[in-house]
Amino acid sequence: MNAADGLGLLQQPDLQQLCVTPHEFVMPGEGRNARTGVLLIHGLTGTPAEMRLLAKGLNKQGFTVYGVQLAGHCGSMEDLVAARWTDWLASVESGLQRFSLHVDHVVVGGLSMGALLSLAVAERHPDKVAGVCALSTTFRYDGWSIPAYTKLAFLLPLFRLLGIGRNSVFMEAPPYGIKDEALRARVVEQMNSGDSSAAGLPGNPWWSVIELRALSANVQTRLAQLRSPCLVIHAREDDISSVSNAHDIQRGAVNAHVELVLLDNCYHMITIDRERRTVIAKLNEFIARIASSAAPARGANG
Repeated sequence: MNAADGLGLLQQPDLQQLCVTPHEFVMPGEGRNARTGVLLIHGLTGTPAEMRLLAKGLNKQGFTVYGVQLAGHCGSMEDLVAARWTDWLASVESGLQRFSLHVDHVVVGGLSMGALLSLAVAERHPDKVAGVCALSTTFRYDGWSIPAYTKLAFLLPLFRLLGIGRNSVFMEAPPYGIKDEALRARVVEQMNSGDSSAAGLPGNPWWSVIELRALSANVQTRLAQLRSPCLVIHAREDDISSVSNAHDIQRGAVNAHVELVLLDNCYHMITIDRERRTVIAKLNEFIARIASSAAPARGANG
């Protein structure tokens, strides 16, 4: 019995135990790619559901995929405001630790703030992260649809210190990261339905934006520590985070191989927008290269 058969017949039921909340998901792989794991991380105010389409595309190639839920998400606005960036990182680190027991190597990929967390966990755990996929990386909200008043975000830590703005929310403006109009309408309807586990919350709490800024600063100061190969995909016309966010990774990750792919027909939500098939194909190629060259992770066989 080879390793892939062992995963399919012996460990598949155990994989379901990876999911520590009802909103997380795992997709067992098949064949020679089954022992390559892909840990997917959603963005701020998002949910694991926003990563499912990408997960399905990777799982079709045989990779084992786990969608983790970040602390404070899939609940109320107050739940999110109560979470710090270190809590979000702890969610990813915990998922990585558990996931690495089932596969030989793990590629970590995230969307928007999830890309920051992918970079953060790779910086801290180079022995457990074989590769990074940074999608629509958001070090800062500087896309063309972001309201001008967000330039005052540097004042937010002072506001929190004074207890101001805990219930204030930064509402994103159309097109909400989606160029495809029909898809955009469906997603906006879901966001406004009141079910945050389906499409996330309709706005970003200011205090959570403070945490994102702190995470961003921490990741950027550590980029030189990144050793894992990194695939960076970004839309040229990203409405939420400009393409300069992607270039920041290129400039800062001086000790890692960074591959940059720029897209021409989508906005911020590249995993579901018009070029989603290109995104899936690029990730499959990148992860396949890692699967063929990476050594088994320590402790992968339990």
